[in-house]
Amino acid sequence: MIDSILLTSARILSFNGQRSLTNASGFYFQRDERLFLVTSRHVMFDGPSKHSPDRLEIEVHTSGGDMGKSIGFSLPLYRQGKSLWRQGKDGGGEIDIAAIELSREAMPVGGAFIAFTPAHLHRSAEPIQIGSSLLIVGFPLGFHDTLHHLPVVRQAVIASAFGLRFQGQGYFLTDARTHRGTSGAPVVMHDGDAAPDTALPWKLLGVHSARMDMKDRDRVHDESLGLNCAWYADMLMKLTDA
Repeated sequence: MIDSILLTSARILSFNGQRSLTNASGFYFQRDERLFLVTSRHVMFDGPSKHSPDRLEIEVHTSGGDMGKSIGFSLPLYRQGKSLWRQGKDGGGEIDIAAIELSREAMPVGGAFIAFTPAHLHRSAEPIQIGSSLLIVGFPLGFHDTLHHLPVVRQAVIASAFGLRFQGQGYFLTDARTHRGTSGAPVVMHDGDAAPDTALPWKLLGVHSARMDMKDRDRVHDESLGLNCAWYADMLMKLTDA
């Protein structure tokens, strides 16, 4: 038996032509009949680091009965010079979340994956306490179960007031050990109110973006804070709007 949360996430490789660029994480999100791959926006394009891939590749399981079977699924990022992914802004500026729609017809027949839906997003009326336990499901440094093509999880806790925009930005903080390659991973909390037979008993709270650090930290005497930015996942309703 495989925990369903492991089938929500996809390992992402970015390419420019045939040149491999970076590893990242992402996850599936379904709205009505439309399916999206969600990740960090800087995985698609990042001006400061001059990261500009022209396609992504994800690994998709082709058989629910044999996790060892998978194929690489290529996603072009541009068509006729225009970007195919969706990104957005809020009151604080650009957000570090992007979504690109997947063609169900092009996905492998019998592909084994599970998508989050709007029902998994947090409802503002439900309080979430500081220090609550979370999981970040992804591929740190590209590391994963190479036999079964599954991600790993890191434990985290909420490190800032959930529901408030930390320093005016559309994210909250998590306390967790993370690495490059985790960008775009879902940040989830177990849904204790879910029925026992619920296929995916998890709440999607955020999208992991990057580690947070202080610009004036003494690199010799002071350790890194060990905190991370997680953009609020409710932005997906805007990004996947028809």
